[in-house]
Amino acid sequence: MSRLTDLIAQAKAKNPQLGVDIEREFKALSSRLSFGLNFERHRPEAVELPQRPIRKGDKVRILPERFTTKKGDQQLWQVKKVTKSDDDKIATLEILGNSDGKTIDVNLNDLIVVAEFRDTIYPGLISTGKVCKDEGKPYHTVINGENYHVLKALTFTHRGKVDTIYIDPPYNTGAKDWKYNNDYVEGDDLYQHSKWLAMMERRLLVAKELLNPMESVLILTIDEKEYLRLGLLLEQIFPEAQIQMVTSVINPKGTPKRDFFARVEEYIFYVYIGSAKPVKTLTRMLNGDDEPEEAKPVRWASLLRSGGQSLREDTEVKFYPIFLEATTGKITRIGDYVDLEFDINSVKPKSGEIVQWPIKSNGVHGCWQVSDETLRRYLTEGRVQIGTRNKSTGRWTINYLMSSDWDRVVNKEIEVIGHDKNGTLILGDGVKPQHGKTVWTMKSHSGTDHGTSMLKLLLGGRHFPYPKSLYAVEDTLRFIVANKPEAIILDFFSGSGTTAHAVMRLNRQDGGCRQSISVTNNEVAADEQRNLREKGLRPGDSEWEKWGICDYITKPRVAAAITGIAPNGEPINGEYKFTDEFSIAEGFKENAEFFTLTYETTISVSHNLAFSRIAPLLWMRAGSSGKRIDKLPDQGWAVVEMYGLLVDVDCATPFCKEVNKCKDLRIAYIVTDDDRRFQAIVRRLPKSVEPIRLYESYLTNFSFLNGE
Repeated sequence: MSRLTDLIAQAKAKNPQLGVDIEREFKALSSRLSFGLNFERHRPEAVELPQRPIRKGDKVRILPERFTTKKGDQQLWQVKKVTKSDDDKIATLEILGNSDGKTIDVNLNDLIVVAEFRDTIYPGLISTGKVCKDEGKPYHTVINGENYHVLKALTFTHRGKVDTIYIDPPYNTGAKDWKYNNDYVEGDDLYQHSKWLAMMERRLLVAKELLNPMESVLILTIDEKEYLRLGLLLEQIFPEAQIQMVTSVINPKGTPKRDFFARVEEYIFYVYIGSAKPVKTLTRMLNGDDEPEEAKPVRWASLLRSGGQSLREDTEVKFYPIFLEATTGKITRIGDYVDLEFDINSVKPKSGEIVQWPIKSNGVHGCWQVSDETLRRYLTEGRVQIGTRNKSTGRWTINYLMSSDWDRVVNKEIEVIGHDKNGTLILGDGVKPQHGKTVWTMKSHSGTDHGTSMLKLLLGGRHFPYPKSLYAVEDTLRFIVANKPEAIILDFFSGSGTTAHAVMRLNRQDGGCRQSISVTNNEVAADEQRNLREKGLRPGDSEWEKWGICDYITKPRVAAAITGIAPNGEPINGEYKFTDEFSIAEGFKENAEFFTLTYETTISVSHNLAFSRIAPLLWMRAGSSGKRIDKLPDQGWAVVEMYGLLVDVDCATPFCKEVNKCKDLRIAYIVTDDDRRFQAIVRRLPKSVEPIRLYESYLTNFSFLNGE
């Protein structure tokens, strides 16, 4: 070793850069594990940013000529300057890292910006649309961007806050399903496995920063190609965690393999961090979906009617007020039904009470599931359950025990354990909940029957290869988030958006407010790329980008799931099955917003020139709920439901006064370079409010944590 060190010192003396490069590789080799998983880290990944404006100093590639399917030049260039020539803009380029002074001039339209993963990025987000069905709930977010860079952006918004990460990464089968440095990794690539491991390691190291260290779970699905290497990688990255592997049958018919067994299964790694453990359930994962009747869980359905015959004018006797204690939600009395002409504003609750009418999230007058007389009887029988309170609207979730389950109680098929503080029945289910088993044979997990077919119902003829069964992802998550109604679930290989869809299903089943963050790029499928290139299209063209996975599959799928309306504008014809059966056209009372990742400069951020693109990150850090401050306030400050923004520190007095009025406010963003004034303002804020100094906190986060 000492001899090598001497030789490196000699190399540095003759060629400093060469000496540094050799020393870096020597350190990497000498730090390798004696035992365990060793693999090449390769040169840092690079990603093309087709819609990013080109600036001086950028790294770029020269795009291939139009109407050709040939691969473009992979050489990296640096933009030295941009000049205008007639109606075109011309970039003067120099080979990256070459200081011999030789340059070439290229039309700006023939260039594409490239970001290497060791580069520091300053992320922003641009909203590209939203769907809103319940203003009182947090938003699910779908982000179009390179997932490594989005993960880095989330270190500012969600560090240590994520409860569950579920990912279905590329399986590295040799098919054209993923790229490394803009090249598809073929099955005969000598570095196929180490490229995949390098790609996964970079992302999992950042994901670890996002997971709650006290209690959280990382879930990964994989097949036989990489499951052994992935298991070792997880043990090295998460040495303190408990790790289990589940075998799940997802293709009962089997994938034929010539001369070998047909594969029917895939594998699911559960990585338990801190005190995390799977919850006990009634589902017999090993025996499939043919459960005996007595093993079916009790279902408490929403008292607010949805679907057909759910409006006030449909049935007078089911439109009446329910009075509850404002602090506990306990029902104090049930009013009589009123006719269509009755003014509900004339009904005043007593002191300490609130009144709830059957009003839908869009403000339309609906109706309850049962009449006032029936609900009074249900209340005395303990069949009315109070759920969570919506912080924004102040309304309580009210559920009731359906008649089919009440019959099981009467027939003593379901054990009555007792009553809660509101008088609601506490019920058993005839069988004891138990931990799931490590082999799953659920018919509902078939990818063909409940992944491909589900996507066809939602999106018509749009194709996505090997989508997961919606119910498989739902079951996989339920073991972890069943007891966490406000869990944050992240999927940074979100593909067709199944994870977000599954989280909505879970919320509907128990009235939860879980939120998902789905991350995917807008890569166009390999076969489609060839067709588009033959038509003269290139990345960045609108006619190219519209076929990308995020714009063509993920966003439309999430929107269709919430609205119940397909992209063609027609109601979706089909039914959900298994745990919760209802019409797909009914949709969900959920919200989602779609974003595209942007790349900002330190100057634009620190001088407030990029605020509109930083604003979504501030909103996400505060909980992705309620209104967002999208522009700099004229009065120097602004306060919304979940956070406040102080731009002019001279306006600290009215800002602090308003912040102290808001009981649900989480964060106060204060823009100042003066730490003394920042600390003085912090002392005037409630202790429950997290103070964050802009833009020092944002810039520091990425300056220190994003390099490789």
